[in-house]
Amino acid sequence: MTTILPDIIIMAVVGGIGLGVGFVLNGVIQRTRFASQRRKAEDELLHLTQSAEREAEHIVKEAKIEAKDLVFQAKAQLEKTEKEKRSELQSLEKRMGQREEGLERKISNFERREEEFRKRERAVSDREGSLAKQERVCEQTIREHREALERVAGLTTEEGKRQLLAGIESEVRLEATGLTKRILDEARENAEREAQQIVTNAIQRITRDYVNEATISVVSLASDGMKGRIIGREGRNIRALEAATGVDLIVDETPEAVIVSGFDPLRREIAKISLERLMQDGRIHPTRIEEVVEKVKGDLEKVMREEAEKVIFEVGLSDFHPEIVKLLGRLRYRTSYGQNNLYHAREASYICGIMAAELGLDIKLAKRGALLHDIGKVVSHEEEGTHAMLGAEIAKKYGESEKIVNAIAAHHEQVDPICPESVLVAAAEALSAARPGARRETLEAYVKRLEKLEGLAVGYDGVDKAYAIQAGREVRVIVRQEKLSDNEALVLSRDLSKKIEQEMTYPGQIKVTVIRESRFVEFAK
Repeated sequence: MTTILPDIIIMAVVGGIGLGVGFVLNGVIQRTRFASQRRKAEDELLHLTQSAEREAEHIVKEAKIEAKDLVFQAKAQLEKTEKEKRSELQSLEKRMGQREEGLERKISNFERREEEFRKRERAVSDREGSLAKQERVCEQTIREHREALERVAGLTTEEGKRQLLAGIESEVRLEATGLTKRILDEARENAEREAQQIVTNAIQRITRDYVNEATISVVSLASDGMKGRIIGREGRNIRALEAATGVDLIVDETPEAVIVSGFDPLRREIAKISLERLMQDGRIHPTRIEEVVEKVKGDLEKVMREEAEKVIFEVGLSDFHPEIVKLLGRLRYRTSYGQNNLYHAREASYICGIMAAELGLDIKLAKRGALLHDIGKVVSHEEEGTHAMLGAEIAKKYGESEKIVNAIAAHHEQVDPICPESVLVAAAEALSAARPGARRETLEAYVKRLEKLEGLAVGYDGVDKAYAIQAGREVRVIVRQEKLSDNEALVLSRDLSKKIEQEMTYPGQIKVTVIRESRFVEFAK
């Protein structure tokens, strides 16, 4: 133990000394290395400084050389510019000299011309004086001649002028009347030809429905024994049916048939269907009759709406108010001179659409106005006013456009049309109503209408004869040529047409033809 401890101490001392020596040597080495690097850096810095100085001197020399070149070039350019300016100034001076010479020549010419103008002015002045003297002499001569002519003719100048103007006015008036008549004839001929073409095309392209409805409907019976059941005990069944439907039931000797009589087609249809259903059911008594009639009324309302929707679809329209569709359907059981109003409206819509297409107008607007033009007839028997104005109020109430309202109101000329489509609606309505077979009337009413038509024509002074032809759609009036001139015959045709419109009721339109001819007869002996 004692031996080991001194050894450890010695080893520790030796190790510490070695470590200190290492630190010292390491510091010496580091200082030596740093000094070497410093000298190396200083050498590099010195080398860079010298290089920069040399490069700067080189750059300065080059800059001086370039500056000398630029100064030389600028000096040469300045000399060149100066030389060009000097040349331009010389040429300008030359031109100015030439202009001065030209101006001097022009001034001399102007002075010469001015002298010539003065001479001419003096000559013109002398001539004007001479002409004034001659004019005064001429006026005096004319005045003397006029006075001499007035003494010979016995008329003053003003009186002669008035006579001359009166004669010219009379001739011009006659020529103007003839010209007016010729222009009207040509315009009427061209308009009629084009209108006939358009109307013919429209009529040819529509479906012709000939609907003739009477004031009676016939209900077929399975046997004559059914008549007793329809009449009921003491007639209670037939009275209940007539009271519920508003028609007359005629049970006579006609075999296996009962006649339903009434002027309202809708009531007749309700009575007919109700009677058929009662016969199928077999239970015929007043209570059952009332139930069936109410059920039939509801079913017919649905049928009429479907019929109206079908017509609207056929003519290619849409977007109608439900109430308008309902009213339009009720036209199915309304007639005018025997013509079904719903089918008449459909036909007028077809015609109006075709004519609008031919003329380049609004087809939808024309069709819509024509389809709704008679919708006022649905309520015309319930409210006061014409069906045209009532229809216009209905259309306005349910949101139709202003043009549609006007087309409905104007189709019988009760208001003025505001668009061409309104005129087409009136024309289409007249075409549909006036075509052969569309409407009918009794023989008595037909004869009275023809007699009244001829009577209106004969009532005018100068009319010799009048004939109603073409089933009352034209009246030909023959006038005495010695009493009426051509122009007076033209006025007669217009007055007669207006009087017919005011005093007569007729389907479609009536053509008025006034005939005036001159006949000269001589006999060769």
